[in-house]
Amino acid sequence: MNYFVTGATGFIGKFLLEELLKREDAKVHVLVRESSRGKVEALQARYGAAGKRVVPVIGDVTQPGLVSPADLKKLAGKIDHVFHLAAVYDMNMDDATGDRINNEGTRNLVAFCNELGGKVRLHHVSSVAVAGGDFVGRFTEDMFDEGQRLGHPYFRTKYESEKIVRDEAQVPFRIYRPGAVVGHSETGEMDKIDGPYYFFKTIQKISYSVPKWLPLLGVEGGRVPLAPVDYVAKAIDTIAHKDGHDGECFCLIQSRSPTVGELLQTLFEAAHGPQFAKKFELPPVPTGVRQLTTEVGSRIPDVVRRRISKAIGVPVSVLGYVSNQAVFDDKHTRKVLKGSGVSCPDIRDYADKLWAYWELQLDLHVKVPERAVQKLGGKVAVVTGASSGIGFVVSKKLAAAGSKVILVARTKEKLDETRAVIEKMGGEAHVYPCDLNDMAAIDACAQQILADFGHVDILVNNAGRSIRRAVFESMERFHDFERTMQLNYFGAVRMILNFLPGMSKRKSGQIVNISSIGVLANAARFSAYVASKAALDAFSRCLSAEVKHLNIEVTAIYMPLVRTPMIAPTKLYDYVPTWSPEKAGDTVMKAILDRPKSIATPLGTAAAVSYALWPKLNDYVLNKGFNLFPSSSAAKGRREGAKPTLEQVVFANLFKGEYF
Repeated sequence: MNYFVTGATGFIGKFLLEELLKREDAKVHVLVRESSRGKVEALQARYGAAGKRVVPVIGDVTQPGLVSPADLKKLAGKIDHVFHLAAVYDMNMDDATGDRINNEGTRNLVAFCNELGGKVRLHHVSSVAVAGGDFVGRFTEDMFDEGQRLGHPYFRTKYESEKIVRDEAQVPFRIYRPGAVVGHSETGEMDKIDGPYYFFKTIQKISYSVPKWLPLLGVEGGRVPLAPVDYVAKAIDTIAHKDGHDGECFCLIQSRSPTVGELLQTLFEAAHGPQFAKKFELPPVPTGVRQLTTEVGSRIPDVVRRRISKAIGVPVSVLGYVSNQAVFDDKHTRKVLKGSGVSCPDIRDYADKLWAYWELQLDLHVKVPERAVQKLGGKVAVVTGASSGIGFVVSKKLAAAGSKVILVARTKEKLDETRAVIEKMGGEAHVYPCDLNDMAAIDACAQQILADFGHVDILVNNAGRSIRRAVFESMERFHDFERTMQLNYFGAVRMILNFLPGMSKRKSGQIVNISSIGVLANAARFSAYVASKAALDAFSRCLSAEVKHLNIEVTAIYMPLVRTPMIAPTKLYDYVPTWSPEKAGDTVMKAILDRPKSIATPLGTAAAVSYALWPKLNDYVLNKGFNLFPSSSAAKGRREGAKPTLEQVVFANLFKGEYF
């Protein structure tokens, strides 16, 4: 089977190619500009051995003829299916761009198909946007020209490009209308901030600043037609190879599309944020008002529109569709796909994967102080535990400041992901996998870093292990104490000892140890964890006095609870005040720039003073917390993840950031 694909290097395109290449006889010709040949090579590498069946064809949809006459002659009569995915999607797009790529590009593609001859079939990827932005009611798959308004360039050009296929194609065709395409339902993979992703940053900020037990008020809004990219690709591939459906249209969406309020609630859950206590239905916006708003909005100069979009983090045109009143019907698609094993999953089943991928791969905006670039540019900085949580954020911030960041953690694949993110930001990062429980492995890793870079300016000992278990529950678990000491204390000290001679020789360096508020507050249930951090703290205080004359600073940061993967197993922490990884990262950067002896929260400092002056009173308060918060979800008959009691909420907010 021979295929020809436009837009193959795009988001949907690369997943469609993956489906096509699963057919052993598939040979896929992909249209690519000469300047983008490297993207095809990346695709070939992505698919491994199957990638050898991907054949680049030089051309451009915006050029009449699409390909050279010679290539057209080679392909004529030999192509079975043409998939047209090349299009521009940008809610800030202008009319000229839409006309050139979406309309003229489709016209050129249709003419190309007409010239191919043989038994070629055209598969045109359109969009639910053909319904326009203010259609009211159900829009079915057999509907097209319903007199809908198409004020926005994207809606207009998607409608007009589909019309070109319907009117000008002389070959059999099928039309696919995806909704808002989101990331892969199994991996979360996404290529850019788009659609619902515009709201992720705001959701993240709210989730970090508003406790989960505090209910929110929200809006219900219209329905959001969603589909994960893997479903879109599989559905197109499956339908394309079924007989008897030429001239038909297929809507690729989640059958019961969530309302705006339902979608936001799902995303808040993925972000471990608060829930909505009540959602209010927005009153329908009269068509006349919608039309006036669209017309006024279209007259806003592009430069002003871009500034507004940047300020609010969302394209201006997107906000107008929160109260969308169109409901899209995919009944025919489901009927054709029945029995194939292909169906669109519910966003609630994979939102966590979208969120995790966004936080790791797409949340690239990093803020650092202006002086950071001056002080840290070119510095060699080693960060342990760099592949997640605080270490991941600190690594990004150091890279943004111009440092050469040395990423150290156990899993190479996760470190490679972190490096890819930093390089996407324009920073420099280097991967050094190391099991920080293994002293010999630490020595080898550190010596290789010194061999490669000559010296280390900054060491951030961030890697750590936390265990929440009372001493009476640890009688048969002595290994809990051994393994926390091994990583949190011995591992960190071993790394310090490897880099200390070089710092001494250069008479310059800084060691930053991520300690815990528990060291100051003596947190109950954390005897193993706090003891290991306290040991490192004592070592560092002694070391600090020995290296002061060598211009080497040792800084301890007594971190409060931070919402990282380390605390995720304790569901209770979803409801107590925590720091965000961003705030923790800013604190580490402040420590690196100001080089203080230590950094602690007011609560941590107060706890240390309290224990020094009133140790029995301190124990009394901590004992109250120990008995108030159970060791496990089964204790006191509470189910996993159940909401805290009022007494627990009050206590947690009085002692913000403390471990319980």
